[in-house]
Amino acid sequence: MSDSVKINRRSFVKKTSLAAGGILVSPKVSVLKSNILKNPLPRWRGFNFLNFFSPDPSKGRAFHEDYFKWMADWGFDFVRLPMAYPYYLKFDRSRDITPNKIRKIDRKATDRIENVVYLAHKHGLHVSLNLHRAPGFCVNAGFNEPYNLWEDQQALDDFCLHWKFWAKRFKNVSEGKISFDLLNEPCTREDMNDQFSKRAAIPGELYRKMAIAASETIRNPNHLIIADGNNIGSEVIPEITDLNIGQSCRGYNPGIISHYKAPWVFKDSKNLPIPKWPGQVGDQYLSVAMLEDMYKPWIDLIKQGVGVHCGECGCYNKTPHDVFLAWFEDLMSILKINNIGYALWEFDGTFGILNSGRSDVNYEDWYGHKLDRKLLNLLMKY
Repeated sequence: MSDSVKINRRSFVKKTSLAAGGILVSPKVSVLKSNILKNPLPRWRGFNFLNFFSPDPSKGRAFHEDYFKWMADWGFDFVRLPMAYPYYLKFDRSRDITPNKIRKIDRKATDRIENVVYLAHKHGLHVSLNLHRAPGFCVNAGFNEPYNLWEDQQALDDFCLHWKFWAKRFKNVSEGKISFDLLNEPCTREDMNDQFSKRAAIPGELYRKMAIAASETIRNPNHLIIADGNNIGSEVIPEITDLNIGQSCRGYNPGIISHYKAPWVFKDSKNLPIPKWPGQVGDQYLSVAMLEDMYKPWIDLIKQGVGVHCGECGCYNKTPHDVFLAWFEDLMSILKINNIGYALWEFDGTFGILNSGRSDVNYEDWYGHKLDRKLLNLLMKY
């Protein structure tokens, strides 16, 4: 690989919230700190943009080119675009989609996406296209898939057809400007339509089958491919380390901080323990040691020569701001020490630097938007 080159997390939160704590260790003397690792992926720093996140175009967010200008002015260089494939299809949205409609691509809709990509390039930003909802799978509920990506060949074929379309659209764009993030947060689901279903890692051989099929569809000398970590982005994928594919981790651990009172994660938020960082929260002690333990497999992956980037990180707006910033600075420090870039979820919204709706922030007026200057300053530092 060249050197140049809201979602449901209930089970993820349960798993990470119950992770073992440990003795508090400052990132400045971290046991993981050594010589700067040679990460095959660039240390991109930026944001997720949710303009094409909803399967329903009528629920899409307005796009402002100024966002890209401000990003570039602040020193960021990376845009991740999570896409729901139904956003850019033609079908009767009053009914569940059927397999024969999944190839009915609406060129007007894809032109809107392509325009955003080129506007990002205009401002010197790398764009990572991601299928957040792909034919036959999404970590989110809210849309009925007609088949299962992990079980049905037709779903895999359609998945590859969509990636063939996007690869062709950007066939002449260099890896320095665009990358292809295959599938958001793969995991198993007992019921594809129940957002509170049990989650687990996709069997490695199935993940490898998907990655090979999609990468063979996408690949040309100009195309850079990334795979989200298994089990909702939390686990390294050893089965694909030989495939010349980067891997994308997450920055949401522990979930009691990152998703405190998030309604799609906690059904009952009334009895949640108050977040602290560091400190005792419920039956666990939250510390930097937890983060070091979480990222060690990803750091080991870099040492094996596989590129790593943190495709999503951040905190819902109900976590006390001072707790969020203290935790997030430790997380950012570990990423920086180990030469791993990041993308905040999101730029504008409840996790973002703009218009997050926090009740305990003195926002700065920024061209009519409410800017969380403390969070921005932290991100710019790392």
